[in-house]
Amino acid sequence: MAVGGNARCYTRSIMADRAVSDRVAALREQINLHNYRYHVLDSPLIGDAEFDALMRELIEAEAAHPELITPDSPTQRVGAEPSPEFAEVQHPTPMLSLANAFSRDDLEGWHRRAAALLETDAFDMVVEPKIDGLAISLTYEDGRLVRGATRGDGLRGEDVTPNVRTLNSVPLVLRADASPPRRIEVRGEVYFPRDAFRRLNAQRAESGEPLFANPRNAAAGALRQLDPRITASRALDMWVYQLGSTDGATPGTHWETMGWLRELGFRVNPEMAQAPSLDFVEGYHGRWLAERADKNYQTDGIVIKMDRLDYQRHVGAVGREPRWAIAYKFPAEQARTRLLDIGINVGRTGSMNPYAILEPVQVSGVTVRQATLHNADYVASKDIRIGDMVWVERAGEVIPQIVGPIPESRDGAERAFQMPERCPACDSPVVRLEGDAMHRCVNSACPAQRVEHLKHFVSGGGMDIDGFGEKLVVNLVENGLVRESSDIYRLTKEQLVALERMGEKSADNLLSAIEESKTRPLASVVRALGVPHVGAETAELLAGRFGSLTRLMEAGPGDLEAVSGIGPIVAAAIREHFALEANVRIVRELADLGVAIESDAAPAVEGPQPLAGKRFVVTGRLERYTRTGIETAIKNLGGQVSSSVSKKTDYVLAGEDAGSKLADAERLGVEVIDEAAFARLSGAAPA
Repeated sequence: MAVGGNARCYTRSIMADRAVSDRVAALREQINLHNYRYHVLDSPLIGDAEFDALMRELIEAEAAHPELITPDSPTQRVGAEPSPEFAEVQHPTPMLSLANAFSRDDLEGWHRRAAALLETDAFDMVVEPKIDGLAISLTYEDGRLVRGATRGDGLRGEDVTPNVRTLNSVPLVLRADASPPRRIEVRGEVYFPRDAFRRLNAQRAESGEPLFANPRNAAAGALRQLDPRITASRALDMWVYQLGSTDGATPGTHWETMGWLRELGFRVNPEMAQAPSLDFVEGYHGRWLAERADKNYQTDGIVIKMDRLDYQRHVGAVGREPRWAIAYKFPAEQARTRLLDIGINVGRTGSMNPYAILEPVQVSGVTVRQATLHNADYVASKDIRIGDMVWVERAGEVIPQIVGPIPESRDGAERAFQMPERCPACDSPVVRLEGDAMHRCVNSACPAQRVEHLKHFVSGGGMDIDGFGEKLVVNLVENGLVRESSDIYRLTKEQLVALERMGEKSADNLLSAIEESKTRPLASVVRALGVPHVGAETAELLAGRFGSLTRLMEAGPGDLEAVSGIGPIVAAAIREHFALEANVRIVRELADLGVAIESDAAPAVEGPQPLAGKRFVVTGRLERYTRTGIETAIKNLGGQVSSSVSKKTDYVLAGEDAGSKLADAERLGVEVIDEAAFARLSGAAPA
């Protein structure tokens, strides 16, 4: 009996560990998706409150199970990947994001932790409004602006210098009488003033263009325009809030530093204040909460920072967040209305996305008629029923969502929601894989998925077909010329010139771009197929391991899970995708039409891996490898990649302009190697 009992306990322990591991994997996938939508596409799917809840859950799960922490976890990074349309910029020091406090208790918890690290609670603070915009780094050399870059993933951003130069609030030349250092980099927030935003939306309404959802999205979109003249027309502004790095002497406190930056010519928010106590911070937060609607810029909280810079350096950062600062967020604005019905949108990957159809209600000054409900589990966990009176919020003043029902208002006529068993667009079965938060239609030829799938296929993240934009996709689908991705490679010049606003030269250019896309790397083809959970990094891993789409389609669950970085949820999604004959047929047709489905490089070999158990940090600009290529190579050869140097790091692979990580390696005694040494160590050929 004792042996049997121990066996049952052991089995339950394994099941519990597996459940935690699966939940952590699912949280990371959701957070990465929302980071991408928010930071890269400027098109968020959920509000700040829901995102913060996901991040807090992941942080707590990893704290309880540190063995599950990986270098690519969202808790170990600070944002999203840079857009491929702009040149990449490596920040001299990471642009970190802030931890959030939502109550006085949270604020006091941060203060206690900081005091424990300092071994004193007698430290002054500085408070300022938290501007809801886009974080920017500005670099000056010899007093002149030489670079403006977005935060990107915190380590690497996008070079938007031509666009930044159009902002009147960004000095092109620093004040010479303030004796600027030879080189200085500052950080700030670009935002869209509310009055300018209202004028822009009024102009777009008059011309029949879609309106922007909020100033933050409009600012991000304007700053990342490929044509700087569009940016110049948007009347953006900027506040500088921090010194990044400099080669000259600096003041000893943040407060003095901001005064110095103001003297140099930077725009510093006059609402910044010195805070001697948490009571002062609480009062400042309350005043801003009451007055924020009267300001000409959006705020979603306040920021509290340690004032002394030596204290900031002493407490440092953990993962993606500095320990010396915290954001004290405002509560999301809410309103009460009735849920009339629940509809279903079918996404690009077949996800069945429930949404609320509401009695119109004003929330944060906007009339709301629909709101996201995320997925069936969200509806069930909140016990949201059709006919309920519900609370609606626009967290972060972005996309409305249902916070929850008001059960005391029920009269018995409310109905429980059931996810449909058949796709409302194509009548194919709706399935839900174990561990997946979404129900999905697995028919990639589903008409509701068609336009979204084709947009993804031709995009920069897929086959990167130049000139193949959304309007053309819709035009081709509506004219019956393209039903699925393989049809793109059957288009003729005669078909294209018959389309409205398509001349012969444009048709020739498009056909050339389509032909060129046939030689895209295997990873691009894998990603373009739109397999659920398969993004850029996963596509690189799959291409590196299997070397061809044929071998990938034939791979079993064990083969897939053997790939470093791929768990059971992703493996099941890949198997489910290629179990559908329509999806296999499309791959075969692409191959018949000349699209390369084989990699030039041989697939990764099974067996001993020379870098197994070794932890690497990559820093600086490499000559023979791209950043993605070297990280994928390390992982495929059994190694791990970390974003920061610690005593657990085995090697720092350093290129040109390695920066602070090289100094960290020398301080900790970690071996530093170059590309040639890496090739000898790994036996790998240059990427």
